[in-house]
Amino acid sequence: MRITMNKFTHMIFMLCAVFPVMLTGCQKASGGENGEVIVYNWGEYLDPETLDLFEEETGIHVIYDEFDTNEAMYPKVEAGAASYDVICPSDYMIQKMIDNDLLAEINFENIPNIKNIGQQYLDQSREFDPENKYSVPYCFGTVGILYNKTMVDGPIDSWSVLWDEKYTDNILMQDSVRDAFMTALKLNGYSMNTLNETELETAKKSLIDQKPLVQAYVIDQVRDKMIGGEAAIGVIYSGEAIYTQRENPDLEYVIPKEGTNVWIDAWVIPKNAPNKENAEAFINFMCREDIALKNFEYITYSTPNTAAQELIEDEEIKNSEIAFPDFDKYENLETFRYLGAEGDELYNNLWKEVKSQ
Repeated sequence: MRITMNKFTHMIFMLCAVFPVMLTGCQKASGGENGEVIVYNWGEYLDPETLDLFEEETGIHVIYDEFDTNEAMYPKVEAGAASYDVICPSDYMIQKMIDNDLLAEINFENIPNIKNIGQQYLDQSREFDPENKYSVPYCFGTVGILYNKTMVDGPIDSWSVLWDEKYTDNILMQDSVRDAFMTALKLNGYSMNTLNETELETAKKSLIDQKPLVQAYVIDQVRDKMIGGEAAIGVIYSGEAIYTQRENPDLEYVIPKEGTNVWIDAWVIPKNAPNKENAEAFINFMCREDIALKNFEYITYSTPNTAAQELIEDEEIKNSEIAFPDFDKYENLETFRYLGAEGDELYNNLWKEVKSQ
């Protein structure tokens, strides 16, 4: 996945409807008839109406707090300064939390709606939660190439196009160490989780060779630049690609043949959760197909809830390989793993070398 994940806060058409914020922070709530649940989630990463529905149906009061990055969330949980019941980290961060004994095993007898989560997503989750004991997938996506069909020569199917000199100054790269190295590692036939220094040096050289072709290293801006026709090719997250295609029908998204990153955000329960059963009730509610559908329609990041997928009325989206790819059709799909402090330092130092050239 990503060192920091940028959520779809740019969904202007959805943000026009302002919902009341239940609250921010972790102050003690008055509680409902069945107590409370303290949720820590990404900003703008669920439909606020689903929180109201949960309270109405269960009598459990929701205390809701938000974070911007995995890295901002982790130290708060590690320090135990705030006691959360439910958190929604990303794949590699979940692995780090498991490794550091910060998560409680989930009692799946309290989550019968786990049946709605597709098996391919549970299988993919095993890369960071090997026995599926600690997490329940909430959203997923891929990283791929978005290209303007009027500005390129024929269909694109490979990361190699990012090194094609004919598109000099028309290429947008992700300004993220793991995403950038993922493209170069996959191009060279390596795992995006490698710690092999020879492989990483090869990827570094590829990224340095590419630099003269790159118009800009961007994050959210890739969306707007591609919609506006300011670049021919960009590396983008699939959830954002769905939005860009609505705005500009000349844009096409592809998962390159060399493979890519499948990222997963999932619900977890911290080991020090004060309301574990309420946390499991919350996760079970979020796995209900009608609730998962509401959240998908609100944020447009793909839901692993196959029962909810069946309820999508827009047939184009429902059958979209962007939103809901069949993983079996692709090779070399991986999920980012936590590489440890030494691994992080190695990648960051190599990225600094790339950017300094």
